Amino acid sequence: MDKIQERRNKKAAINTSRTRAEKAKKQAEYTEVNKQVKRSIRTDKRKYVEDLAMTAEKAAKGENMRQLYGTAKNLAGNYRKPERSGKTKESKVITNI
Repeated sequence: MDKIQERRNKKAAINTSRTRAEKAKKQAEYTEVNKQVKRSIRTDKRKYVEDLAMTAEKAAKGENMRQLYGTAKNLAGNYRKPERSGKTKESKVITNI
């Protein structure tokens, strides 16, 4: 998170610079920091996906189908847990909140 904050600070410095030379110098610094941030994000995302895949493999070996399908949906993207409806004390479904 410090690199992202550093990138934000560099971008703000570019916007507040007064001369073209100063702006060009700060732009070069920003470009370098931006590359590092993007590289870090890529590696973190790759690690996250690998961890999900390992979880799916463990669930498949343990025959835990609920966890396997949930992880597969998560890996595929566009996954949200379904909303659960509430019930009253008389076991009637609450439709409006």
